[in-house]
Amino acid sequence: MDAMLHALGQILLRAVPTFFLILLLHVYLKSVFFKPLAKVLQARYEATEGARKLAAESLARAAARTEEFEKKIYAAKTEIYQAHERAIKALQEQHAAAIVQARAAAEADVKQAKAALAADVAELKRTLAAQSDALADEIANTLLRRSAA
Repeated sequence: MDAMLHALGQILLRAVPTFFLILLLHVYLKSVFFKPLAKVLQARYEATEGARKLAAESLARAAARTEEFEKKIYAAKTEIYQAHERAIKALQEQHAAAIVQARAAAEADVKQAKAALAADVAELKRTLAAQSDALADEIANTLLRRSAA
């Protein structure tokens, strides 16, 4: 057993330089390779996350502007529709007023035409009455001349 312990001690003694060499290699690689690599990866992550955050903020601003523009477009459309409806209503009122005015003018023309017609009828009746008396006298004279002859 003593020999075994002595052999184990010899193995451990020979492994000590390898252990220190590996430990030294670990410290060297950690300080020369892994720390700069970690810094580069961290910087890359921050740049990527920064770009993502900027993109998200930009998207949020674009969405807010889009919503604002949509509200403005809706308001403009509403205003246009209201103006259109007001214009149509004004045109309808003008049309109704023109119809009322035309109707009144037509009624006045009809009254004037009726009055003129009534005056013409009355004049014609007087003329016919006067002519009928003259014609009756003439017919009577003609008939009397024939019977006398």
